[in-house]
Amino acid sequence: MIVVKVGGNGNVKMEEVCADVADLAAQGEQVVLVHGGSHETNVISEKLGHPPRFVTSVSGHVSRHTDRTTLEIFAMVTAGRINTLLVEQLQQLGVNAIGLSGVDGRLLEGQRKEALRIVENGKRKILRGDYSGIIERVNVTLLKTLMDAGYVPVIAPLAISYEGEVLNVDGDRVAAAISAALKAQTLVILSNVPGLLEQFPDENTVIPHILPANAPVLLDQVAQGRMKKKVLGVVEAVNEGVQQAVIADGRVSRPLQRALAGQGTVIG
Repeated sequence: MIVVKVGGNGNVKMEEVCADVADLAAQGEQVVLVHGGSHETNVISEKLGHPPRFVTSVSGHVSRHTDRTTLEIFAMVTAGRINTLLVEQLQQLGVNAIGLSGVDGRLLEGQRKEALRIVENGKRKILRGDYSGIIERVNVTLLKTLMDAGYVPVIAPLAISYEGEVLNVDGDRVAAAISAALKAQTLVILSNVPGLLEQFPDENTVIPHILPANAPVLLDQVAQGRMKKKVLGVVEAVNEGVQQAVIADGRVSRPLQRALAGQGTVIG
């Protein structure tokens, strides 16, 4: 079983990813495809007059501030347009894909973070009214039922709180949580860089292999911006039973095949 996350930055070759997923499915491999939607959400938010706001947590992680309006735009773009078009591409390739968000069937449950502790202009602040969260439960029964019936789940990064509220959740952490819950053999995260770079942004400095025990040092010294969440997520997945994880380039031809061949940063 393979869990694949494709970034939402607009640079990943989705057609190539879908072709790789189709090849794996034809070989009898069970695949779960998780996708983002950051880039398109930013574009649509600007057009709707509600530009995105990104904040930095006290721990240094950058995330989208998700007020209610932003949440509804994010849901429209990710669970609506992007998810549907990915399912369409896979269906055209003969894959019986099924589109879901983490809200459907309580696929992904978590606690809402109503207040965020952020750093802005060098000052610590508390930002309230946020609709984001961290995944605490994965509906494994639902996923296994679908996959055993021959479906390929395509999952948008939304979750539901225990009180029934829709939440924006990080796509990389979604993929990590799902792969850990399913005890997947491999987790692949495809992004707009060829892996974790020792000297960002020099793409010739890819770190080929990381031991989970060494990850905390790399998070502090090497990982930049959103790469911090990718590394954190894949290390959590490996520590919880996933055999290996790969952070790889989604901008190349046959990106999933290349990642499975070890091209990128392998964790595990």
